[in-house]
Amino acid sequence: MARSSKRFAHTVAKLVLLGIAATLPLATLGKPPVTPKPTVVLVHGAFADASSWNGVIERLQAKGYHVVAAPNELRSVKGDAAEVATLVKRIPGPVVLVGHSYGGSVISTAADGLSNVKALVYVSAFAPDVGESSAQLAGKFPGSTLGPALAAPVPLAQGGNDLYIQQDKFRAQFAADVPVAQARLMAAGQRPITDAALNEASTVAAWKTIPAWFIYGSADLNIPPASLAFMAKRAQAKASEEIKGGSHVVMVSHPDAVAQLIEKAAGSN
Repeated sequence: MARSSKRFAHTVAKLVLLGIAATLPLATLGKPPVTPKPTVVLVHGAFADASSWNGVIERLQAKGYHVVAAPNELRSVKGDAAEVATLVKRIPGPVVLVGHSYGGSVISTAADGLSNVKALVYVSAFAPDVGESSAQLAGKFPGSTLGPALAAPVPLAQGGNDLYIQQDKFRAQFAADVPVAQARLMAAGQRPITDAALNEASTVAAWKTIPAWFIYGSADLNIPPASLAFMAKRAQAKASEEIKGGSHVVMVSHPDAVAQLIEKAAGSN
């Protein structure tokens, strides 16, 4: 009986200590509080799809980030942005919103009024001001050769046209620094964009209130590097990196650099 009483008393003491420990702050126990990393939401652009982010996703996931490659219908800035905004609203905690090419126009609209978006990252992407369109910004400075590389427009039943890059011109125009075999796959799987979306004027510009980061290639033939540098400067970018010889798809050809920039944006205050 005496031995049983001692065991009982010892058990009660342990439970009391555990109960006290559970009420103490983590710092008291010698463990720092855990701060969750932001969720990274990636938005692809025209003539690409979500797989264009695969290399970046692998690197971010290896660093412990939760990543979502959002669908982008490439139908209209307003409509595409509404879909992305709906997704982002449902994500708990802070979000880093990343856009490629036309996806930059989408995130510039989608992030407006979303309190959980802490940073915008533009990857070879448009950052239009109110009243500007993607097509307008692509033509702001010389250097884009996209027009002659496009295939004949594909008429849509509801009006307007879908635009594709000719497959035999895809690599030279869009992905010159990507291996030939990979570029062929990208050309076959490219997602078309409507001509209306490229010419739709933006109604908001979230980069005016949310910190922005930019990265792009010096050999971009879709959006002239001068236009990308102009947009980065206008947005007062926290960082703007030009990859020497980089094509329009630097997230495919230089995923390390793109992932590192996203990490910097994610770690910013």
